[in-house]
Amino acid sequence: MTRPSPAPAHFALEATDGRARAGHLSLPNGVVETPVFMPVGTVGTVKGVAPEELRDAGASMILANTYHLYLRPGAEVVRELGGLHEFMRWPGPILTDSGGFQVFSLARIRDIRDDGVTFHSHIDGSSHHFTPERVVDIQRQLGADVIMAFDECAAGGVTEEEAALANRRTLSWLERCRARFEETEGVVPTRQVLFPVLQGNVFDDLRARHLERVMALGEWPGFGIGGLSVGEAKQDMWRTLSLLDSLIPRDRPRYLMGVGYPDDLLESIARGCDMFDCVAPTRNARHGTAWTSHEGQINLKGARFRLDREPIDPGCDCYTCRGYDRAYIRHLLVAGELLGHRLVSIHNLRFLLRLAADARLRIREGTFSMWSRTWLRRYHAARSHAPAP
Repeated sequence: MTRPSPAPAHFALEATDGRARAGHLSLPNGVVETPVFMPVGTVGTVKGVAPEELRDAGASMILANTYHLYLRPGAEVVRELGGLHEFMRWPGPILTDSGGFQVFSLARIRDIRDDGVTFHSHIDGSSHHFTPERVVDIQRQLGADVIMAFDECAAGGVTEEEAALANRRTLSWLERCRARFEETEGVVPTRQVLFPVLQGNVFDDLRARHLERVMALGEWPGFGIGGLSVGEAKQDMWRTLSLLDSLIPRDRPRYLMGVGYPDDLLESIARGCDMFDCVAPTRNARHGTAWTSHEGQINLKGARFRLDREPIDPGCDCYTCRGYDRAYIRHLLVAGELLGHRLVSIHNLRFLLRLAADARLRIREGTFSMWSRTWLRRYHAARSHAPAP
């Protein structure tokens, strides 16, 4: 008798402390401990950081972007070269987002209709059309472990009517994504799972109704939470996450999309979120901004670091802090040397990855609530008293 193949994804919840959760997500290319921060490899690379350096920093899962990889080098090229894992030289789990956020935020011209979105490339102005089916096909070719359904992300500050329209489209597109995903099961050798994206902006009724309708479509291996960190007030974001925590099934991972500043990470973990991604670690690094445990966020281009022989963060164990001081890194940044950007990127990534690992440990110990409050108080106090660059 032929044994059924194991499910391509399994989430096990191991411990809780308040709403905070620790567990592990088993995927075709490895097991990911949660809460987890996923570095963003937008075009198939985390900017300036090699896969081996990501592993050394503690990364277990990374994100790549459908929109950017579709435009170049093309999903067909990635498929011909063995899929994203082989293409990127990353053996661990990968998640690809649907490209929906980039279509709405980067495309020069876009026309959103019920059948999909026509947009012009931000690279060369060429015209393209994304439908839910096309987005699934592209992600099938890319070959990530977790792929995301195509959704419409309403901007911060929209009316409830505008958010409701985006929800309607997102639900319709989700049905089509699921149908296409099931049609193409087994067509490509890569085993994958599809996450829906929950929308509704900061409107509680819309959020609750959307989740109810998504769950009515069937079982899902996990849920993406979209439409937050797009300009809304922090308190609205925290309220929305608390609401969703009470509604999303406890035995499914929750992926909060596009959130990854240190304080936001801890606040979101405290409200039941498990997976995070953000470009902030490397984007901030390119501007000389680094995160520290006791000084908050600092700008290493500041003149006060000109003779500073301390590492970026004396309590950090990253490659950068083990071998380089602030004075030298400041020199590299001011001189425009790429090594400076790389060193700060490695530090910022390790900072967030270690913060997530510390949160996992504290949740398992049952001390997360007290520890996170103390950590956040110190971090915010350091930022408020930070000297000018």
